[in-house]
Amino acid sequence: MTSISPPAERRTMPLPDTIKIRLACREDASALHAMINEIAKATMCEDKITSSPDDLARDGFGPNPAFEALIATADDIPVGMCLFFPSYSTFRGQPGLYIQDLYVAPNQRGGGFAKRLVGAVAKHAQTTGKTYIRLSVDAENMVGQRFYEKLGMRHAEDEKIYVLDGNAFEALANAK
Repeated sequence: MTSISPPAERRTMPLPDTIKIRLACREDASALHAMINEIAKATMCEDKITSSPDDLARDGFGPNPAFEALIATADDIPVGMCLFFPSYSTFRGQPGLYIQDLYVAPNQRGGGFAKRLVGAVAKHAQTTGKTYIRLSVDAENMVGQRFYEKLGMRHAEDEKIYVLDGNAFEALANAK
């Protein structure tokens, strides 16, 4: 689930002197988890968070990483992140990336971090042979939808996202 920066007038701090975007490493797991928790708060989904920083460290930075992430820092302090993983389109016959989470700290919103993060993911995708980016946005997140449209993304009206988890996942996985 992605969360997006609100309009520029909500930014409360001046742009920092040093803005960097880099690939996250194992030591960033706590910062990533804290930002994921902030997304959950903003979308009123705090009760859905069951992951821990240790889960992210294990699953994102082990021998077979399930995801990658970019960290945006302002004066060496993490202020944003974009977590993504591989995707494959059988219709296109091409690999891509799926953005799972995008976050920018409230005091840095409106400063271009979100656009720079998504742009960095696009560049990373391009340099690793990927040809597209997909993501989902909460139906009620109009700011996010407008942001992605401004980047050139389009809503795939012929698709709906379904999830199989919890008891239904267990029942199907264990069905005979």
